[in-house]
Amino acid sequence: MLYGTLHSNSTLFSLHHLQKLDLSDNDFQSSHISSPFGQFSNLTHLNLNFSGFAGQVPSEISQLSKLVSLDLSGNYYPSLEPISFDKLVRNLTQLRELDLSGVNMSLVGPNSLMNMSSSLSSLVLYSCGLQGKFPSSMRKFKHLQLLDLAGNNLKGPIPYDFEQLTELGSLALSGNENDYLSLEPISFDKLVQNLTQLRELDLSWVNMSLVVPNSLMNLSSSLSLLVLYSCGLQGKFPSSVRKFKHLQYLDLRYSNLTGSIPDDLGQLTELDSIDLSFNDYLSVEPSSFDKVIQNLTKLRELHLGYVNMPLVIPNSLANLSSSLSVLALWGCGLKGKFPGNIFLLPNLESLDLTYNDDLTGSFPSSNVSNALLLLGLSHTRISVYLENNFFNNLKSLQVLVLRNSNIIRSNLTLIGSLTQLTRLDLVGNNLEGQIPSSLGNLVQLQSLYLDNNNFSGRIPDFLGNLTHLENLGLSSNQLVGPFPSQISTLSLRLFDLRNNHLHGPIPSSIFKQENLEALALASNNKLTGEISSSICKLKFLRLLDLSNNSLSGFIPQCLGNFSNSLSILNLGMNNLQGTIFSPFSKGNNLGYLNLNGNELEGKIPLSIINCTMLEILDLGNNKIEDTFPYFLEMLPELHVLVLKSNKLQGFVNGPIANNSFSKLRIFDISSNNLSGPLPTGYFNSFEAMMDSDQNSFYMMARNYSDYAYSIKVTWKGFDIEFAKIQSTLRILDLSNNNFIGEISKVIGKLKALQQLNLSHNSLTGHIQSSIGMLTYLESLDLSSNFLTGRIPVQLADLTFLGVLNLSHNQLEGPIPSGNQFNTFNASSFEGNLRLCGFPMPNCNSDEAPPLQPSNFHDGDDSAFFGDGFGWKAVAIGYGSGFVFGVTVGYVVFRTRKPAWFMKVVEDLWNLKTRRTKKNARRNGARRN
Repeated sequence: MLYGTLHSNSTLFSLHHLQKLDLSDNDFQSSHISSPFGQFSNLTHLNLNFSGFAGQVPSEISQLSKLVSLDLSGNYYPSLEPISFDKLVRNLTQLRELDLSGVNMSLVGPNSLMNMSSSLSSLVLYSCGLQGKFPSSMRKFKHLQLLDLAGNNLKGPIPYDFEQLTELGSLALSGNENDYLSLEPISFDKLVQNLTQLRELDLSWVNMSLVVPNSLMNLSSSLSLLVLYSCGLQGKFPSSVRKFKHLQYLDLRYSNLTGSIPDDLGQLTELDSIDLSFNDYLSVEPSSFDKVIQNLTKLRELHLGYVNMPLVIPNSLANLSSSLSVLALWGCGLKGKFPGNIFLLPNLESLDLTYNDDLTGSFPSSNVSNALLLLGLSHTRISVYLENNFFNNLKSLQVLVLRNSNIIRSNLTLIGSLTQLTRLDLVGNNLEGQIPSSLGNLVQLQSLYLDNNNFSGRIPDFLGNLTHLENLGLSSNQLVGPFPSQISTLSLRLFDLRNNHLHGPIPSSIFKQENLEALALASNNKLTGEISSSICKLKFLRLLDLSNNSLSGFIPQCLGNFSNSLSILNLGMNNLQGTIFSPFSKGNNLGYLNLNGNELEGKIPLSIINCTMLEILDLGNNKIEDTFPYFLEMLPELHVLVLKSNKLQGFVNGPIANNSFSKLRIFDISSNNLSGPLPTGYFNSFEAMMDSDQNSFYMMARNYSDYAYSIKVTWKGFDIEFAKIQSTLRILDLSNNNFIGEISKVIGKLKALQQLNLSHNSLTGHIQSSIGMLTYLESLDLSSNFLTGRIPVQLADLTFLGVLNLSHNQLEGPIPSGNQFNTFNASSFEGNLRLCGFPMPNCNSDEAPPLQPSNFHDGDDSAFFGDGFGWKAVAIGYGSGFVFGVTVGYVVFRTRKPAWFMKVVEDLWNLKTRRTKKNARRNGARRN
C-alpha cells in the first residue's frame, strides 16, 4: 500500500505513454485528484478506487479521450461539478465502464446522464447525491449490463422503456425513505418479461405497492440476488418459488406479505442468505420449517424477525445448516425452553432471539462455542448467569445485548475479560452498585448502554480511556456528582444522562464533541448555569434534551437555524428567560419542540411555519403575550399543540385553510385570556379527533426509536407530565378563558375525544346532547359557566366516563341515572340550585320528564351552523356592539395589528363581558 500525499509534481505524471493506471487501495491522505492526471493522453483504464482522494474532480479528466474504464469510487467524497461532468460525458465517447460511487454529484441534474456514451456497459453511481426526477427514458443504453443508481434521492416513476435494456445482468435502483421511486405493475411486467439475462435485482425503497407478489414469479430463473427491501409489497407470499434454483440472496424485509412461507423454498439449495424480517402477517409452519432447513445446506444467514413462528419448536433450530453463521429470530413468538443444542452448529457467530417473551430456560454458558460474536437475548425470560462460565466461554464476543433480560446472578467485575466487545447493552436489569472499573478494559467498546438500572456513585473516570466510545447511555440510574469532565477526551455521537442526580454547570468541553448527534441531560439532574451559544457548533446534533433542570438565562438564538438535522429539542421545565429563538430555518427537520415551564415572553415567531415536520409543539406555562397563532395551521404534521397558561388574548377564529390541524390529537389553549365564541370552525377540522386509532402505540421520535415524546397537560383535574404519549390520546382543553356563547352540536363529531374541558368560561345555552356521541370520553368538565337547561340523558351512555364536573352552572331538572352516573358524587353537580336526583336531593313527583334524545345523527351536518360558529344565539344578546367586536377581532387575528390597537378593541369587549357577568351573578349564578 502506498501512503502519503500525491503531489502534482510527482514523477508519476511524467509517464505520458501509460495506457493503464491502477492506484486503487492506497492511502493518499485526502490528496486532491490533481489536474496532471489529464496528461495521460493514451490512458484507456484509470482506477483510483479506495485511494483516499478528496476535493473536486478536475475537469482535465475529460481530456482522457481514449478512456474505456474510469473508477473514482470509494474515496473521501470528492465532488464533481456539473460543468466538469458535462465535459467528461461529452469527450469520453469510448467509455464502457464508469464507477463514480460516493462522488458528490448533488448539483448534477439526473437528465444530464442521458448525454453519456451509448456504448456504456457498466454504470455505477451509487450514493452520489443525485436528486430529482428519474430520467424519463433509458432506451439509448442498450449495451448496459450493469446499472447501479442506488442510494440517491431520485424520485418519480421508473420509465417504461427499461424493458429495452435486454442485456442487463444487474440492476440496482434503490431509493430511500424520503424520496420514492415508483414502479407501476405494467412497467414491472414488461421489465421482468424482457430482462431475461437479469441475475441481480435491487429495488429497495422503490414503491411497488400495486405490484402483485405472484408477479415476481415472472422474473428470470437465472436470478441469483433479489432485494425488494421496503417496497410496499402486499398480498400473499408467492405459493411457489422453485424456479429460482440459482437464487443465493433473498431480501423481502419490511413488506406486507401474508400467508405462509412455502415448502418449496427448501428447493432453492443455493440460498446463502434469507431475510424476510418485518413481515408481521407472514407465518412459518413447523412442517414447512423442517423441510426448508433440511435442504438449505449452504445457508449462512437467516433473518426472520417478526415472522410468526409460535408453533416451531425451539430445539428444531439445531437442524439448520451447519454452515449457518447468523440467526436472527427476534419477535417470532417462539415458546418453550432455550434451545441449548443450537450451539452444535459449528459456525454460528451471531444469535439474536430478542423479543421472544415466552422463551424460558437457562442460557447454557458451559456449552457455548468461543466463535460466538453476537448474542442478543433482550426481552426474553431466559435465565442468564453472568458468572465465570459465561465470561470464560465467550471471549470472542463483540456484541452483547441483554436489554430487559432475566439476569439471575451477575459478577460484572469479570466483564473486563470480554476485551473484544464493541457493544455492551445491559439496559433495564436492576443492576446495582458502582459502575464496575473492569469496564475500563474494554478498549474496543463503541457503544455502552447501562440505562434503567440502579448504578450509583459518580461517573467513573476510566470512561475517558475508552477512546473508541461513540454511544454512551447512563440514563435512569442513581448517579451523582458534577458533570463528568473526562468525557472531553471522547468523540461521542450519543450521550444520555437523563434521570440521574447530577449537579453543577454543563462544562464547555461537551461543545467540543463535534460528532455529537444526541445530547440528553434531562430530569432530576440539577444542572445550573446558562446554555452556551457554543452548543450551536454541534452541527450534527439531532436530539437535544436539557429539560427538568435549573438552567437559567436566555436561550441561544442560534438554536433555530444552526442545523437542519435537529429533530428533537426539549428545554422544558427550566428557568429560561427572554423570547423564543428565531428565525427557524427553512428545510429544518424539527419534529418535537418543548419549551414548557419557563419564563419566556414575547410572541410566537412566525418562522415556526418553516418547521414542516413538527409533530409536537408545547409552549405551555410561560409568559407569552400574543394573539392566537393562526399560522400554526400551516404545520401539516402537527399532532399536539399545547399553549396553556400563557397570556394569549383575542378571538380564536376559524381555520383559514382546508385541512387545518387535521392531524391534531391534543389541543390545549387553557388558562389564557382568549375571548369570543368557541372556535367551532376548528372542531370541523380536527379529523384526528373524529377517529380513534385501532392500535395503540407510543409516539416516538422519528430518528431515535428509544426517545418517547412527552408533554405536560391537565388530565382529569391533575397537572400531569405524560412521559410517553399514547397515539390514542385525544384532549380538547379550552378551559379558564373568556369564551362566550353556546356549545355547538358539532362537538359530537369529535368521537375519539378522551377529555373535553370547557370549564371556567362564560358559555351559555344547553349542554349539547351530541356530547353523548363521544363514546371514548373519560373526562368531561363544563363547570363554572352559565349553562342552562337539563343534563342530556345521552351522557349516561358514556361508559368510559370517570370524571364529570358540571358544577356551578344554572342547570335544572333530574340528573340522569345509570352506568357511570351512578358513581359520581355531589361535587360533580354542586352550584346548580335546581338540579335534583342522585346524588343531589330527590326530585319532586311532579318534576317534568327528562328531555328527549337529540335528533342529531352521525354524519348529519344539517344541525350545525353553516359558517362553523354558533354565534347566532350569542349575537342576540349583544347586538351591534358584539358584531363590531367580532369584526374588529377578526381583523386583528388576520393582520396581527399592533398591541395598542388590540388593547382598544379588547377594552371595549371586556367592558361588555364584565357587564354581562355582573348581571348573571345578580340572577343567582355562582362561579369559582
